[in-house]
Amino acid sequence: MARARTGRDEWQKRVQRWKDSGLTAREFAAETGINAGTLQFWRYKLKQGIRPAARTKRKPSSNEILASLVEVPAPVAAADDRCFEIELGNGRRVRVGSGFDAETLRSLIAVLEAA
Repeated sequence: MARARTGRDEWQKRVQRWKDSGLTAREFAAETGINAGTLQFWRYKLKQGIRPAARTKRKPSSNEILASLVEVPAPVAAADDRCFEIELGNGRRVRVGSGFDAETLRSLIAVLEAA
């Protein structure tokens, strides 16, 4: 089954939502079901103002190697019962897994709240 191609405008929106989320590329991609590498690729391209080359429909010669980027949805991670998320006053989110150090978490939250 062929997937519809996602355009530049949609990627611009996705990259902006990712930046606004405060999450890493891997975390954001896992939550939205997109590939983290593709997300980072588009952030770079949009930052540089580079438009990906348009594909042409031509028959390759026998000595050419063809390569293409294909968006592969990231697998949906199972929820970890031993993990919780804290939303700070400034809108940033912090995920904390089991076995965290309380003093380190307090210090981290203080730094993030001040930023």
